[in-house]
Amino acid sequence: MNKVLARWNSLDPTIAAREALPCCGSHAWAEALASARPIADEASLLETSAAIWLNLPEQAWQEAFDSHPRIGQKHAQTQTTEESLRWSAQEQHAAHSDDHAAKLALDAANRLYERRFGRIFIVCASGKKSAEILAILESRMQNDAATELHEAAEQQRQITQLRLHRWLESE
Repeated sequence: MNKVLARWNSLDPTIAAREALPCCGSHAWAEALASARPIADEASLLETSAAIWLNLPEQAWQEAFDSHPRIGQKHAQTQTTEESLRWSAQEQHAAHSDDHAAKLALDAANRLYERRFGRIFIVCASGKKSAEILAILESRMQNDAATELHEAAEQQRQITQLRLHRWLESE
């Protein structure tokens, strides 16, 4: 068994939830994941995480969304963990551009998205350049509110899966 997972399985539920929280940003998700222990292996962890995430209420999704910085920025809209911010910076690394026009276009598109949907744009940015993220954002602006909420939730699920994998490799 993975050493991080084995240690995490043995923790007090409150501490276990706190340790998992940076992977998602939703307290409800972290508490449910900690309650699902023991978890045997990485595949089971990812499967359990996804099942919990998909069954959470919208406010838990929103809490996770709010734990992310806007694409191209370094600070989240709400208080979040240092580990979560560090992972966000790594995930957005390819999107950082010295192209001032690209930064301005992404910033403007982010503001339009936020006005339309009432939350920051969530995308699994890992490995994506700013032009690709901008194209995705512009495409998703065509979604209706319900479709976009579920797309944002799917993107958050993907981010969480990447972070869980990273977390398990942390020791």
